[in-house]
Amino acid sequence: MSVMVARKKVVRKWEKLPGRNTFCCDGRIMMARQKGIFYLTLFLILGTCALFFAFECRYLAVQLSPAIPVFAAVLFLFAMATLLRTSFSDPGVIPRALPDEAAFIEMEIEATNGTVPQGQRPPPRIKNFQINNQIVKLKYCYTCKIFRPPRASHCSICDNCVERFDHHCPWVGNCVGKRNYRYFYLFILSLSLLTIYIFTFNIVYVALKSLKIGFLNTLKETPGTYPSSLTVLTVLEVLICFFTLWSVVGLTGFHTFLVALNQTTNEDIKGSWTGKNRVQNPYSHGNIVKNCCEVLCGPLPPSVLDRRGILQQEESTAQEGSCPRGPSTQEPPATHGPGQAQEGHSVLSLQVPVPSMSDTEMPEEKQRTPGELPVPSPDAGRVEH
Repeated sequence: MSVMVARKKVVRKWEKLPGRNTFCCDGRIMMARQKGIFYLTLFLILGTCALFFAFECRYLAVQLSPAIPVFAAVLFLFAMATLLRTSFSDPGVIPRALPDEAAFIEMEIEATNGTVPQGQRPPPRIKNFQINNQIVKLKYCYTCKIFRPPRASHCSICDNCVERFDHHCPWVGNCVGKRNYRYFYLFILSLSLLTIYIFTFNIVYVALKSLKIGFLNTLKETPGTYPSSLTVLTVLEVLICFFTLWSVVGLTGFHTFLVALNQTTNEDIKGSWTGKNRVQNPYSHGNIVKNCCEVLCGPLPPSVLDRRGILQQEESTAQEGSCPRGPSTQEPPATHGPGQAQEGHSVLSLQVPVPSMSDTEMPEEKQRTPGELPVPSPDAGRVEH
């Protein structure tokens, strides 16, 4: 006998989330799909620090102080922790509207704007919102079917609306928004300090080595020997740190300026508060300390995606089973009536239609032998087995 059994299949919400994000570790890690430059970031940081710890640190710890590798290790671990926290977290993605919610919003918009004549352009979908006695416009997202909150924007790379959207950073492989901006700022700040630190002590290392045999003699050592190879690696580290120094330190200075004004990169590029209208930034407290405390020390909002929430789906599976029989049970005849079931099923009462018959047409009930199927009675619509 085949019995259809409904089994619940557990599906996590991250498996059904729209957008162009990649999830790992059962939804615990959330990143953008384009992660190639993120791997390059890891390679540059790990490679440069590995060379520094493997060669220069040992020499500097003996010649100068053992605190040099310890402080470098602290900066390295802090930079890596903030990088991974920025890259693997939800930046503040806003869920898209459900079909019923989207239909309701569309109905409200049509009721507000009225019927637009054919050939005319419909008015922009905007709502006015007041913040600190200043009107801020909430724009409608045609992809997510929502009116975006203040300072939110739609990322074209991840295809999601992000709250307090700053920018999409390919170097960290994720968007930078309300929930990970402070970690992004701490990452570039610690990376700047780490780059300056390694660059400085590489110069110190080359200077100390040059004091013994001279700088030119150090470079003219026989190629392939350990000291010559070490010098080449040191020069390579110096070059990497030198070119990285300008970009990372400059980026840190720019974001320090934005934090002091409580402004985002997206707002600065668009000129939202410094354009021709000279509109004052309604989010700024007018105090650098208060702005820094709000951006870097304020409460971190929880993720509204609930990525690891459970969506239960039912799937039907067919299972075969039979009722145990006694030793004296016989097989039924091969053919059965239209409303009869085969012997060997589990004890079930099946509702079957029985044609109406008059008392004169109903045959008399006769005795049944073991294994013989019952004959339906005139006033019963059930077949027992």
